[in-house]
Amino acid sequence: MRALLPDLSPWKTSVDFRRLWKSGLISNFGSFLTLVALPVQLKDLTESTAAVGAIGAVELLPLIVCGLYGGALADALDKRKLIVWTEAGQGLLSAALLLNALLPHPALWPLYAVAALSSALGSLQRPALDSLWPRIVAHADMPAAASLNSLRWTIGGVAGPALAGVVVAYAGLGWAYAADLLTFAVSVAYIVRIAPSPASLPMAAKPSLRAIAEGARYAWSRKELLGTYVVDLAAMSLAMPLAVLPFLAGELHADWSLGLMYAALPAGSLLVSLTSGWASRVHRHGLMVVLSATGWGLAIAAAGVCGNVWLVLVFLTVGGGFDMVSGIFRAAMWNQTIPDELRGRLAGIELLSYSVGPQLGQVRAGGLAAWAGLRTSVVSGGLACAGAMGLLVLCLPRLMTYDVRTNEHAVRMRERRAATAPAAG
Repeated sequence: MRALLPDLSPWKTSVDFRRLWKSGLISNFGSFLTLVALPVQLKDLTESTAAVGAIGAVELLPLIVCGLYGGALADALDKRKLIVWTEAGQGLLSAALLLNALLPHPALWPLYAVAALSSALGSLQRPALDSLWPRIVAHADMPAAASLNSLRWTIGGVAGPALAGVVVAYAGLGWAYAADLLTFAVSVAYIVRIAPSPASLPMAAKPSLRAIAEGARYAWSRKELLGTYVVDLAAMSLAMPLAVLPFLAGELHADWSLGLMYAALPAGSLLVSLTSGWASRVHRHGLMVVLSATGWGLAIAAAGVCGNVWLVLVFLTVGGGFDMVSGIFRAAMWNQTIPDELRGRLAGIELLSYSVGPQLGQVRAGGLAAWAGLRTSVVSGGLACAGAMGLLVLCLPRLMTYDVRTNEHAVRMRERRAATAPAAG
């Protein structure tokens, strides 16, 4: 049993890891409240699957532009300051949603405007956040840190949607948005206590297209990294079902289950995170990424076939577990092999791989459901994901053979970190 429990080494050795972990837990909890409340409000105002799926469309361009630029900012500026200001901006957007929800007749356009702006701020923040972890955690502890970060996300992901379903149904949308606003305020209070994290080089590359291109050239030279990006992009764009869950709950005559459906994916992730002690002993990270992405697609297809709401919840939970396994090993590959001076820009590219996919997935799921039917949308997406993984296995030999013990980039980073004092609390 002890071998299955999460490895707590990063929590024990780094005070900044603990502060950042707590901040993320609180902030994610509130964000998942809004994740449920926003599509429900759109459904109430429009009764259109396409309108709900369009959230992904308005978030896509800000995500791409700000994700790449945010990566360049993360390498050039103090990462802590960048995280603080973007977190505060997200809080203001929650306040805007709250004010709109309190109007006698809430407007539709602010929902899309806030979704786009929130995507922009989150994309500016995430590269700084992702590139900060390797500075505050020892190199050998990165798989453990990835598991603990996954645990932080899934706790909010399970509790937030489950509570949101009750809050939205019985108290109203305003309470969900108000709680999100409060969580951002508490999160900022934790982040400001983290040690400054300036650029790694005295003459760090200024944010520019040239700096972004330098990061892209490095990513292109690392075929195993490209493999992780392509796998996740395909899995999320083809099989992400979030946009149609309100309609699936309605078709099953189980509106009460909507919060549980949103919570099921992170619940599966939570189960994996709570039993992730084995992850530190796995060395073939690329193989695990591909296998888990295949399992994700098959689980989503099975959820789309089922006519029983409880079976739907079971398969969504299984899918969330596979997705978390993939996330743990993708993060380990990234954090154990990428040089610090490029980490922000590569984190921006990584952001596109794991964020653009879900946005495209929302557009695909909502649009296909409106054209071909709800079940067709979910089942075909899951099967297409599993089929795509089979093709990618043939195209990505470097990913399939990646071994953290022998990979030249992982070995180089281990030696580099060993030559300097590891960051610890």
